[in-house]
Amino acid sequence: MAYEIPVTQARAELADLINRVVYGGERVVVTRHGKPLVALVSAADLERLRVLEDAEASADEAGTASVSTLHAPAPSATGERGRFGIAAEHRDPGARS
Repeated sequence: MAYEIPVTQARAELADLINRVVYGGERVVVTRHGKPLVALVSAADLERLRVLEDAEASADEAGTASVSTLHAPAPSATGERGRFGIAAEHRDPGARS
């Protein structure tokens, strides 16, 4: 859980807050009008967040790539249309001819 402090008080106690974060392992959320404004976290916590973001981005890219291959047109679809006498084809409802 994070320690919350108003910005006016944080300004006066910045050195103490930094020590609490670095040496006490705390996380400090600075608020304005009761709403979170910024957070003070250790450099180690920040690095862990960056690693998590990178892992999530890689997972998202891998997921997008696998989904796009699922929706790729089948290479034999054009040839099969003539073979089976299929006269209709799917058209995007938003596309105009």
